[in-house]
Amino acid sequence: MDIAHTAAIALVALALDAVIGDPDRLWRRVAHPVAVMGAGVALLDRRLNRLELDEAVRRRRGVAAVFALVLGAGMVGFALSLPLGGLPYGYLLEGVLASMLVAQKSLYLHVRAVRDAFAAGGIGAARHAVSMIVGRDPSKLDEAGVSRAAIESAAENFSDAVVAPVFWLVLFGLPGLFAYKAINTADSMIGHKTERHRAFGWAAARLDDLVNLPASRLSGAIVAIAAALTGRSAGAAFRAMREDAGRHASPNAGWPESAFGGALGLALGGPRIYSGVAVDDPWMNRRGRQDARPEDIGAALRLFRSACAAHAGAVLAVFGVATLMG
Repeated sequence: MDIAHTAAIALVALALDAVIGDPDRLWRRVAHPVAVMGAGVALLDRRLNRLELDEAVRRRRGVAAVFALVLGAGMVGFALSLPLGGLPYGYLLEGVLASMLVAQKSLYLHVRAVRDAFAAGGIGAARHAVSMIVGRDPSKLDEAGVSRAAIESAAENFSDAVVAPVFWLVLFGLPGLFAYKAINTADSMIGHKTERHRAFGWAAARLDDLVNLPASRLSGAIVAIAAALTGRSAGAAFRAMREDAGRHASPNAGWPESAFGGALGLALGGPRIYSGVAVDDPWMNRRGRQDARPEDIGAALRLFRSACAAHAGAVLAVFGVATLMG
């Protein structure tokens, strides 16, 4: 794989996504690639995940389903990249395709909507806005809870929706990007510890943990660099990761969350309610203050923008080194 070529694709994708994002008018007319992947996951779930079957059988079926999804997505990516890779400026077209699977701008806008909702309609409007991006029960959240939820979404999705897809794109081109998004989509739909999906979604959840492992650590380091660029403490971000990232229930989410918390001086995570069930999660950056405010969302958005710029700079550095070595 030509790393200079795939890094060039990534740079085009990041630039397009930062400027254009997800054009709603287009996706109202054409199915988004993630929606297509989601339809495939739902189809396999309906056909293969039969509750009357033994749990071991359902787990094996879940492994087969994820294998089929990842193989199919990778083959689509390969089929798209094969003709484009031979064109003089094919990387530009590949970058257009890749930009559909990176979510810098849409994530930024969704989190900003929570901050703006506080100003426009108070806590009720903010609860509605945050319900668009988190799974916890917004009716149980006070001002601090809504603010933390928005910031945590920015942190975790910086890794899952920005750094991780670009990481696999740079390593393996469009096949790597498409395969990653298939895994991530499957995990979001069936990777839950519910009666229906505990066995069938086991492979999706474990594979998602694995493919996000390098990007989550990289995301934390990028956030620390962004903290320094915005006049905050990179040391506090690194300290929070060292002390608290490993305490998170997820092997990956704790890294960007604790980095954001350290950089902002906030304690993120902590106890919350999902589907009416209280979950006693540990605090990320436990030394920070827990009473997050709407203005902290604005600070998190500035940190997010800086992190996206630092991430793009890292990809540019990879492109430069690969070009010189090639």
